[in-house]
Amino acid sequence: MSERKEKQAQFSAEAKKKSFLPLALIALVVLLGAGVLAYKFIPGAAVGCKFPEVTAQQGQIVLPLEKVSNGQAHFFSYRSGATEVNFFVLKSEDGVLRAALDTCDVCYHAQKGYRQEGAEMVCNNCNMRFPSNMIAEVQGGCNPAPLKPTIAEGQVRIDEADLVAGAWYFQSPPK
Repeated sequence: MSERKEKQAQFSAEAKKKSFLPLALIALVVLLGAGVLAYKFIPGAAVGCKFPEVTAQQGQIVLPLEKVSNGQAHFFSYRSGATEVNFFVLKSEDGVLRAALDTCDVCYHAQKGYRQEGAEMVCNNCNMRFPSNMIAEVQGGCNPAPLKPTIAEGQVRIDEADLVAGAWYFQSPPK
């Protein structure tokens, strides 16, 4: 290869390296921007909660009734000290609004919670199924740990004390 061709190859290789740098910087700026947006605008993102984070007002968690009355399980996280307490609210097929911690007496160590499949809540650890109209009616075993929601003035209210009392379910198991 002639000296001229060698120089030409050297300069074109350097040009290719230089063109990669602006693209890498643009990608970095986009990722940082997305992180800032998530931190500011997505509930729970700032503290790493699994579900949208709720806070207590005068000792109660308050949720708009119309937002949780569509037959779907709506999951939330509440911070009790350093512990993230997860729970769900759903209106079952019989028209009753129900709430439970996203855990049970048996599988809480796995910290996997539940998912909804049709009219049933299913344990993500053992796959036991529970009819939604029995949530908070039956307790113990692998049934979701019940909460007692009240409805007033178009709002669902859950006592903060009940979530604090259930925080032990969500504390990391001993290693």
